[in-house]
Formats: sequence, structure tokens, C-alpha cells
Amino acid sequence: MSDRTLPPEALDDWAAALQAELGLADPLPISLVLDLARDVAVGVARPAAPLSAFAAGLAAGTAGGTPEQVRTAVAAVTRLADQWEG
Repeated sequence: MSDRTLPPEALDDWAAALQAELGLADPLPISLVLDLARDVAVGVARPAAPLSAFAAGLAAGTAGGTPEQVRTAVAAVTRLADQWEG
């Protein structure tokens, strides 16, 4: 493991640090975001995964940023990736 690879438990620490640094009220939905990245990487292209996660977060934040709005935005991106034939 390189010094740039996080073990799974360190991801929780990183997410908590992000939450604190960015002033987020709700914990980050790690598994939801990782599933989104996987679905987009497989269905579209690997480089599309971080862009898609950012877009889903931006859409959720614009809509109000509740956990339900995050899930809704992620579901929309996942549906698009599942249908992608680009």
C-alpha cells in the first residue's frame, strides 16, 4: 500500500475531516458516493466518476442539500450511467 492509498477505516477519518473542514451538517454518505463512482466508471468511463460525483453534489446542494436530495441526485446520475451508450 502506498502512502496515498487509504485503508477503509482511514476513509471514515478523511470523511469526518472533510465534514468538519467544509462545515457540513450531515455525515458524508461514503458508500453511496463510492457506489456512484463505481457505476459511472463501469457504465461511462473511469475519468467520469469524480466529475459525476461533483455534479451530483452540486445538484444536491443547489436543491437544498438534505440527505434525501443527495440520494435523489445520486440516483439520477446512476440512472444516466446505466443508460449511457455514448
